[in-house]
Amino acid sequence: MHDTLDLDRYPLHDLTSPAGQALVEQCKADLAKDGMFNLEGFLRAVAVQKAIANAKPQLDNNAFEHKRSHNIYFERSIPGLDDDHPVLQPFETINHTVCADQIPDNVLIDVYEWEPFRAFLATVMDKAALYTMPDQLACMNVMAYQDGEALNWHFDRSEFTTTLLLQAAHGGGHFEYRSDLRTADDPNYDGIVRLFEGHDDQVRHIKLAAGTLNVFRGKNTLHRVTPVEGNHERIITVFSFYETPDVNFSEEERIGFYGRAN
Repeated sequence: MHDTLDLDRYPLHDLTSPAGQALVEQCKADLAKDGMFNLEGFLRAVAVQKAIANAKPQLDNNAFEHKRSHNIYFERSIPGLDDDHPVLQPFETINHTVCADQIPDNVLIDVYEWEPFRAFLATVMDKAALYTMPDQLACMNVMAYQDGEALNWHFDRSEFTTTLLLQAAHGGGHFEYRSDLRTADDPNYDGIVRLFEGHDDQVRHIKLAAGTLNVFRGKNTLHRVTPVEGNHERIITVFSFYETPDVNFSEEERIGFYGRAN
């Protein structure tokens, strides 16, 4: 795995060493401060190019165009809110998705299944353990965003997401977020409306470099990826981990996200 990941900078394989302990503590501190941590150059440049070269034919010829209109909650309605409430305004998300079963020999599969990777994530997230998915459609996806396409404003349903950027767009494709916009006790609808109206000065954005691992807590942080500009698509990997083993998507979820049940 040394040829694939920069384990000199990020010793995931030796978390008990001083360097490994320092890495964990820094990631925890970044999570507490920013709701995310980023490991730039996590995937070595040679491995990035290898991963893209392997996935690109499928992205170009056999990817599923996932296109949906949604509100920030991915729900048709919210109890207590009128359907025309401004927090329920629709946004459009479009991407082109390839599943793990379409790229079985990709180096990204090796990263996903490498036990020290999920052990590192579990340690940083203070979890007893994290598990990969046996679901070969949902466990790991490579997604491309083309000119004008975006991952639009939303709250995540899961506690955290784990992504690895393979290729940044030349224009647009910035990660934009507003930390802690709501809590479990306060949906803060007025604050959401202020953000939509451009009146929230705590909105932040970052532009990640290829090879960067991003782990992000998005359940209470509103976020999006801005539309890509130009013909250089944004390509990203999404890894899915769960606190319980043997998690699979339902047939309805598979068809909705990937256009097929198996």
